[in-house]
Amino acid sequence: MQPAYTAVIKQDGEWWIGWIEEVPGVNCQERTREELVESLRVSLGEAIAFNREEARNAAGTDFEELSIAV
Repeated sequence: MQPAYTAVIKQDGEWWIGWIEEVPGVNCQERTREELVESLRVSLGEAIAFNREEARNAAGTDFEELSIAV
């Protein structure tokens, strides 16, 4: 099962803006709601991949990975 994240979105004038609650720095702005949701999805995926790579690089070698549920 894929983890789910919460997008907070709103229309502001002619723009749609949104944030992912659980991941600081993941926010987007688009002309349509559909474009915004897709941009948030892509940005979230990129942020997770970046954070994963950064954590693994910081750990070096001989590390353990575990799943933690909240």
